[in-house]
Amino acid sequence: MTGKAKGSDAVAAQPPTTQRVVKVELGERSYDIIIGQHLEMGGLIKGLRPSVVMVVSDSNVDALYGDRLEFELKTAGVASARFVFPAGEKSKTLSTVERICCECAERGFDRSSVVIALGGGVVGDVAGFAAAVYARGIRHVQIPTTLLAMVDSSVGGKTAVNLPQGKNLVGAFHQPSVVAADIAMLRTLPDREYMAGLAEVVKYGVIWSADFFREIEREAGRIAGRDEEILRDVIAGCCRIKADVVAIDEKEGGVRAILNYGHTVGHAIEAASAYECLHGEAVAAGMLYAALLSERVKGFVMQDVLRIARLLRQFGIEPKNDAVWRGMAWSDIRRAMDVDKKKKGGIPRWILVERMGSVVFGCEVEERVLAETWDVFRRGGLDG
Repeated sequence: MTGKAKGSDAVAAQPPTTQRVVKVELGERSYDIIIGQHLEMGGLIKGLRPSVVMVVSDSNVDALYGDRLEFELKTAGVASARFVFPAGEKSKTLSTVERICCECAERGFDRSSVVIALGGGVVGDVAGFAAAVYARGIRHVQIPTTLLAMVDSSVGGKTAVNLPQGKNLVGAFHQPSVVAADIAMLRTLPDREYMAGLAEVVKYGVIWSADFFREIEREAGRIAGRDEEILRDVIAGCCRIKADVVAIDEKEGGVRAILNYGHTVGHAIEAASAYECLHGEAVAAGMLYAALLSERVKGFVMQDVLRIARLLRQFGIEPKNDAVWRGMAWSDIRRAMDVDKKKKGGIPRWILVERMGSVVFGCEVEERVLAETWDVFRRGGLDG
């Protein structure tokens, strides 16, 4: 399927409060994304009236926030248990999901129980998928602790785990009951993880709103410096765009594909690097490659291609410093793309940019052009 997607050129204004609430409109599956500082999680979870909850986290996040969340739940009168797995992409497997489900079964979880995903994208995907398959589906809550998870992976209901053959090949659409993004948690996020998450922020401006992209450019210094006031608005803006897209196309039958801008090559870089590259770092490279490809195929103006590269550089994502993918030939990338879910009939489909805020999805591009563009890109075609 091919098609165009053009978002609003304005992100709706929000009242000057300490929290932002974005609604994901999906009928009976609608839910709120709550964005603020020092959110009271115990009362929020109690409002769901669970019989018991399972807090799923990784070893890094549990050490920071596991005890605090357990205390808040206990104070609110919510019975809970904890499941902690080793941090990292290598834990994103069916084996981890099986262990979570076995733990739930041993503790007598039923249809009124709730799984809480406390962590970044890996935790959200694993815990969400476990909730999707346990007892044929129970409720779950996303409490994202990374910037990438707050603006992207915790919203929209995509859950998945990896196989040895590729990323996110086993999964399900399973919408959360609520997403609670506590910006104060970003204070403990390592710089590399924070900067990688900014790649997804940039993505929303490219695919949906030229005005939003300009806003990010204008506030780049405050965003890079983790100014929590501007972050609250930026995260809400990203979530609002994603909520709009998901409301139109919940299960990626059409326009939702644009959210994968930069991910075709990004996922390939992740896999080919044995996940040495962070997801956001790989997506940043994928976005820049797709922008350069768009200039060749769709007439996307080079000035705007360079704006994307410049903004990512301001956020500390330096294309010329990424030795991991610089050393990859197109054949390495192409081989890793062979298991990409977005291909059709063995042919990868691309999201390409016509102009800032307007993209085309489902595009086919000649293999020769793909390889030539990659060679230009990895040899420094956008370093400036």
